Parts: sequence; structure tokens; C-alpha cells
Amino acid sequence: MKIRVATYNIHKGVSSLRSQPRVIALKKAIAEFNADVVFLQEVQGRHDRFQARYGREDLAHRHWPETAQYDYFKGEKHHSAYGMNAVYDHGHHGNALLSAFPIENSHNHDVSDHAYEQRGILHCVLNTQAGRVHCYVVHLGLFEGSRGRQTAALIEAVKASSDGEPVIIAGDFNDWRNTLSDRLRNELGVVEVFDELGPKSPLGDMVRSWAGRKPRLAPARTFPAVLPWFRLDRIYVRGFKVDNAQVMHGALWAKLSDHAPIVAELQLT
Repeated sequence: MKIRVATYNIHKGVSSLRSQPRVIALKKAIAEFNADVVFLQEVQGRHDRFQARYGREDLAHRHWPETAQYDYFKGEKHHSAYGMNAVYDHGHHGNALLSAFPIENSHNHDVSDHAYEQRGILHCVLNTQAGRVHCYVVHLGLFEGSRGRQTAALIEAVKASSDGEPVIIAGDFNDWRNTLSDRLRNELGVVEVFDELGPKSPLGDMVRSWAGRKPRLAPARTFPAVLPWFRLDRIYVRGFKVDNAQVMHGALWAKLSDHAPIVAELQLT
């Protein structure tokens, strides 16, 4: 069975500059993924101020949906689950999963490490025709110490809940120095989708082979979307073969969010 997945930090549905609403354009863009499962971060569950300002009764001038973003994005073809992380007087936001497969259950793990950042890991169990698949939507903190502790919580959650079944872990890891991948590989047996598919240099591979060194593994560059340099967004899998993966580049994606999305095609092994 093949599954097409995507991960995208949507910046709460507003542009990076001047916070202009991009929700309607984002829905069209997410549909272009043609993905069975979409992992979303910074999804606005409610925002009273934007709703009052942009959610006009006149449909021709409405720039903010009446429903929560995760319900708006799913359309008629997907199911959705939401994990509320950050709560404030005028609303809340968190992680979400859109799935073409039925969502058997979902649970949001609070992994907030301090009072200034509210973070969570949304765990969803999907019922596919080939069996259950465990999906974990991740958005880790800005500080390295926090990310380390949150990664430990992620590893514990996956070990406790997946029962050796296929796993997809995706989201914004904020891991710009790529210090977490080896830990996830070693403790969970996962691979990052660009481990096998990233750019390779035959000469570099030969030199590393002579030196007895392992191939260099690096996630794709996804941030900032206008000129991606930092490797923040990841898709890790277990129980799947990675057929291909790509970062969505270009003017369209640069306007929608500060992160570029990743789309990957997986095959259940």
C-alpha cells in the first residue's frame, strides 16, 4: 500500500510580513499536495480578532473561515484531528492531522517545557486497508534543552503506544543543528525520508567508504520558505519504504508561510 504524506507549518494562516490572512490560499495549496495524510503545525483553532476583522458575512470579501482551520482545510475527502497547545484570551492554536483514512483515536501529549512556549505532540491512529498506522504531529521548542526533553517524551510516547506497528512522525522540529536524528533512529528504528533520497556525491561516497565513514545523512532545507537554508522540518518513518520526497519551493510557497512544506510518497513494507 502506498501513502502520500505532507508536513507543513502554516504560520497560523497568516503571512510572515504584516500578518495578512492566507487561509483560503492555504486550503488550495494543501489540496495540491494530493496527500492522503497531512501533518500541520501552528493551526489556528480559534482567533476571535481575525474572525471579527476578516470573517465577513459577504462571501466575496471573506478572508477568514467561519470554522476552525483544521475543519476548513479537510474539505470533504479527509478526516481531521486537532491538538490544542497554546491558549490565549482571543483563541488558541496547535497541531492538526488531516487524513483520508478514518482516525480511530487521537491524543494530544502536552510536552511544554516552560511557561513561555506551549508545545504538544498529537498522536493519531489511522485505520488503513493494510492495518493501523500511528501518526505523530510534532512541533518542538525553540531552545535546544527543551527540544532534547521533548524528544525524550516523543520517544516514550511512540514506544508506549505504537506496539511495533508502522509509524510516521512529522512536523517542525526546530532542530537546526540536526542533533536529534541519530537519537530517533537509534531508539525508535525510524529513518528520515531524505536519508536515502538526498543529494549524493559519488566521489564523496567513495572517499567516505575508503575512510570507513558512514554516509552523511541530512534532512532537507525548509526555512525560511523564501530562501530555505535551515533544516527544521522532518518526516521520520518506520515500516515504510520511501519512494520519493521533495520540498515545495517557489513564489507561491514563499507567500503562504515562513516554512516550505515537504511531500513524500511511502510504501508500506
